[in-house]
Amino acid sequence: MALDCYIDDLFYERASKVEGKPYKEFVFDDEKLLRIFPEDTDEEMLKWHWDEEDREVYPLHKTDWEFQFDNELPQQINSKLEIPKGVFHRLIKGTGELRVIVYKQK
Repeated sequence: MALDCYIDDLFYERASKVEGKPYKEFVFDDEKLLRIFPEDTDEEMLKWHWDEEDREVYPLHKTDWEFQFDNELPQQINSKLEIPKGVFHRLIKGTGELRVIVYKQK
């Protein structure tokens, strides 16, 4: 719980909800984001997509949500994920909410 309190105190006041996306996004700076996918996320919103920059994604808690690259089996989100730009991928909804830190690599 201490980590949740730290995140809440430090970043929530700079929050910006991203319209049309399945997550709330909290901006640290241009390259570092906190994304929260709520428990009631509509699975239809978790579409295959690709990003315009390389990314590193770190889970902030244990979760049964999964991540999948195109043409690969889903994997648990339990450690750092490296997502190369232009590579199709998606999230698969689990239980509870998902909190991750996203580092955009320029």
